[in-house]
Amino acid sequence: MFSGLNKLFKIILPKGLFYRSLIIVAAPTIILQLIITVVFFDSIWIKANKGVTRSLVSELKILHDVYLNDKSNFDFLTDSYENNFNYEIYITEEQLPSISSERRFSPMDRSLRRELKSVFGNGNYWFNTSKYKSAVEIKIKTKNESITFIFPKDKISPSSVRLFLLWITLPSFVLILIAIIFLKNQTRPIVNLAKAAERFGKGDYVNEFRPSGASEIRKASYEFDKMVKRINRHLNQRSEMLSGISHDLRTPLTRLKLQLSMLSQKEISKKMLGDIDEMEKMLNNYLQFAKTQIQEESVAINIDNLFKEIEKEIDNKKLSYKSNNEEIVLVARKNALKRCFNNIIQNGLLYGGNVIVKLSKSSNMLVINIEDDGPGIQEDQYKNVFKPFYRIDKSRNLNKSGVGLGLSISEDIINSHGGNIRLLRSELNGLHVKISLPF
Repeated sequence: MFSGLNKLFKIILPKGLFYRSLIIVAAPTIILQLIITVVFFDSIWIKANKGVTRSLVSELKILHDVYLNDKSNFDFLTDSYENNFNYEIYITEEQLPSISSERRFSPMDRSLRRELKSVFGNGNYWFNTSKYKSAVEIKIKTKNESITFIFPKDKISPSSVRLFLLWITLPSFVLILIAIIFLKNQTRPIVNLAKAAERFGKGDYVNEFRPSGASEIRKASYEFDKMVKRINRHLNQRSEMLSGISHDLRTPLTRLKLQLSMLSQKEISKKMLGDIDEMEKMLNNYLQFAKTQIQEESVAINIDNLFKEIEKEIDNKKLSYKSNNEEIVLVARKNALKRCFNNIIQNGLLYGGNVIVKLSKSSNMLVINIEDDGPGIQEDQYKNVFKPFYRIDKSRNLNKSGVGLGLSISEDIINSHGGNIRLLRSELNGLHVKISLPF
């Protein structure tokens, strides 16, 4: 039972911190105001209204009885009521109106009807509380005539009710408005911290992040800023170290090339030059893998134009890009994405006869499908091929210069953009690479 209620509350209640905090602040205030209002109307206003209505009906009963039993004093009483209580009283020979003007949901009308019915009986009275703005009209039936009373409405409707409702609702709205302003200021730093963490998780360079808000939020922001700087420093040191290694290794490799070119045994020098070329390509691949998280600013990219640009640069008839000419704009690191797509397409062209690229999108997700008609990859190898330096069997092995980093680099780039990459069986009986990116 409680688990069901818990699930229901999770569905109904808002998910955001600001709205949940607003409910925590506003709900007790609203509930308290409702309780006070109900208690006031039940215990004070209704009883007070009942008392003044009963007193008024008793006065009308006295005037009615005086008119029936002692008409000589009736004129004196009516003059007194008109002068002292602002009443208007007159006698008519008309019958009571046949159409009731009672308002069904009015507490004033219900209370007045109840008291008039108990004193004069059913069918011997008629009243209208809406004909005049500040007066009430009541007709009392006598033998052949009717007595009409017109008196101020505040005789049976205390004016303090409206003031009470005004003062009980206006402060509530003011307090809730103040709470909204303060909560907005308190939740904004959390939202900014979450956005900065999301950007950093996608590989963007977080610059000029300023901690703000409460002391706990500031502390979390300071620690996040320190973590970002440590990670960036580590990445920079790694890139600098690998760049230095690259420079140091290329110098002796170049000298070896020169020395081998001077050997008289051309067959041996040719084989050794091939090994040196392979070492240089491997070194370049290592550097490329290490630089996949290089600090590159995110920009708005038209994905359709990006693939047209890749198709033009590759210039291979085996590559078929099925464009729907739809403008799909993605905020991302252009060079990184281009390197990722190039890796996958070049692998497809290397091991397959044809490569087909198709785009599709949903409300918040871009899906890129790259299929080839090559030998494919066994399903039990799908996870392994994303591991750095992993080389699969001969059916789809990398070339001699490869070191097993192409798909590792691609996965790292896609994950850093908040997306995911999957391998499937292609409809062309080759490999199907499905990439999903949020936008």
